Amino acid sequence: MLSKRNLNFATRLTGGAMFFLAAASLLVPSWTGAAERMAYVAVGEVTRPPIGWVQFCEERPWECKAEAREPRDVQLTKVAFKELDRVNRYVNDHVKPMTDLEHYGVIEKWTYPEDGYGDCEDYVLLKRRMLMQLGWPREALLITVVRDKKGDGHAVLTVRSDRGEFILDNQEAEIIPWSDTGYRYVKRQSQSDPNVWVSLGDNRPTTYVASPR
Repeated sequence: MLSKRNLNFATRLTGGAMFFLAAASLLVPSWTGAAERMAYVAVGEVTRPPIGWVQFCEERPWECKAEAREPRDVQLTKVAFKELDRVNRYVNDHVKPMTDLEHYGVIEKWTYPEDGYGDCEDYVLLKRRMLMQLGWPREALLITVVRDKKGDGHAVLTVRSDRGEFILDNQEAEIIPWSDTGYRYVKRQSQSDPNVWVSLGDNRPTTYVASPR
């Protein structure tokens, strides 16, 4: 049996522990919300689609004819990720990089790399088509325009999943989360309609570097 002194001490200790647990419980939703925000890029207002997509649709209207649908994410199981990785590696290995100017004599042209050569958006188009043929939902496969680490325009394929957004990139062998690419995200297809494009923000925390004195 606890003495009165020990009982008072235990009561204070229990009360302190309960206060700590209550405070911690208030912090968990905030942390969870921050983690969730990091898993998905911030989506903004409707914006103008890239001219390359517009011209692609003019040349291949059957590719772009689509009804609006409810947004849908994929269940990224181990089996699904292996299939995603297999498609990404296949296209990266079988298509050789070549600029549109070298290939077609124009600054910008979006098309399938049917002759084995293509620019970044051509890799994206082929990966997207192959995944859709395998049964992946169109609403989760989003052509995305970014600025790469050099500040140049670049196109990647964003895959929206229940585990966050992952990037398929012809400049990167591995499939990585959007926040790990080092890119600045500009715009992409909306989930509901591939012909509607939305601007993108950046909800990654800013890193401050002290300037030398």
